[in-house]
Amino acid sequence: MRLFIATITLACCLLGVSHGKDRPNILFLFADDWGRYASIYGEATPGGINDVVQTPTFDRIARQGVLFNHNHVSAPSCTPCRSALLTGQHFWRTGTGSILLGATYPADLPSFPALLRDAGYHIGYTYKVWGPGTPANSPFTRDEAYAKAGAKFNQFSQNTSTAMAAGATMEEAKEVLFNEVRTNFRAFLADQEEGQPFCYWFGPTNVHRKWTKGSGKALWGIDPDNLKGKMPPFLPDVHEVRQDLADYFGEIKAWDEAMALIIEELKATGQLENTLIAISGDHGAPGFPYGKCNLYDFGTGVPLAIAGPGVNGGRVVDDLTSLTDIAPTFLAAAGLDVPEVMTGRSLWPVLESDKSGLVDEKRTRVFTGRERHVDNARADFKPYPQRCLRTHDFALIVNFSPDRWPMGDPYRLGEGENPPSVEDLESNTRVTLPDEDAGPTKAWLVTARKQDAWKNHFEWVYGQRPRLELYDLKKDPHEATNVADDPEYAVVLKKMEAELMAELEATGDPRLVNDGEFYETSPMSGPAPAKPPRKKGKGKGGKK
Repeated sequence: MRLFIATITLACCLLGVSHGKDRPNILFLFADDWGRYASIYGEATPGGINDVVQTPTFDRIARQGVLFNHNHVSAPSCTPCRSALLTGQHFWRTGTGSILLGATYPADLPSFPALLRDAGYHIGYTYKVWGPGTPANSPFTRDEAYAKAGAKFNQFSQNTSTAMAAGATMEEAKEVLFNEVRTNFRAFLADQEEGQPFCYWFGPTNVHRKWTKGSGKALWGIDPDNLKGKMPPFLPDVHEVRQDLADYFGEIKAWDEAMALIIEELKATGQLENTLIAISGDHGAPGFPYGKCNLYDFGTGVPLAIAGPGVNGGRVVDDLTSLTDIAPTFLAAAGLDVPEVMTGRSLWPVLESDKSGLVDEKRTRVFTGRERHVDNARADFKPYPQRCLRTHDFALIVNFSPDRWPMGDPYRLGEGENPPSVEDLESNTRVTLPDEDAGPTKAWLVTARKQDAWKNHFEWVYGQRPRLELYDLKKDPHEATNVADDPEYAVVLKKMEAELMAELEATGDPRLVNDGEFYETSPMSGPAPAKPPRKKGKGKGGKK
């Protein structure tokens, strides 16, 4: 191993790349299903649900470094999002990464973990990196997994509640799970060669459903009643939904506590000052309307804070950024060239700036999209193809097949059918509307769908959508009123649609080829047609 490191170090010297202690460690803290919900965001926009979230660790790193107000995923489903993040490209350039299950990692694409490994970095991860079943087909190898202490933290509220029922105190039950986090990270650090930089991915899934009902208040003191009057319009302001959201926030609090432990361990080794820390999540809230699997801000907006060597901290920026920018940013931090195929752009010009607000005048738009989540969401195994262009002022969503159901077929919800029970709706995602995770909020809305007070709401969040959706974000930040048919917005609509289609064409989106033939054939039911040749990306290589 030492001979390998020496060889890489020599090569880096010859190439003029920084090495040794000049190359920072990279700590990537990435939570499953964690959208842009953090207490520091609530400070800037009080009166919303972020007033109730408790994230002191994230807030501290954000204040030390740079907080991004408008960061988005490439796709609001874990596997396509992660394929885009790892490869630094739009999700539509990563092959079968456009589906949740059964996807094979695109081995022909460069990924930042593999490139850092080749450059001599000590690589490792704990819990989830790729899709369900990590590390199969993952950029990390099985030898780079550090979870021998266990993976019980991934069911935080369930395991804590079980231990308490068996007689443990709340603090004792929590400490068992927190000690697992510490032990796994210590094992990773123990394998680090002296003078060798590392890249560690911490990816727990506790923020992903399901979690114990009532745990937000029971374990963390998050009172659902504190959300009353703060809910966005697409979430019913009723107790069941408020409690569901409070429980979700409880898992976010547990995640935030775990991050603090990792940072403490790093500080104890004397490596904190030479570590670039990046914190984010892979899409919006699961099992809530407008969240996960939707291209609205509640679905694609995710937190991002970056701090560490080279970062000019203490700033909040409004640049529109994407998780596809993470790979080129990490590679540039290590002094490596960014592959031309990457469409993401290094964030270092923003991180090194002394400006706040809009720093990079070119970062005024971001592109997101979606094809599939669960494969059988529709009886014909078809996807729900969408693409979105988002600016500071407007969001344009194109629904390429508006005759399909956005969240999947409404199985068993027709007249005369035997509807699913509340228990099924809370625990079985595939029982109906399968592209939205099961949970109490989904159960409440499906059950209330025939009530006069909620008929229109149910149709709004689950019904079929028009081909074009345009939202005026200045007047309508929650994207509740579609103005695509309003003549006042005709010029904006035409311009944005042209810009969106130009980006899809320039980056080789298969959705524009033969009516999306590549995506219309289910990867689970047979081989998809050959993907069109991949075009070069538009990434920027260096740190400067």
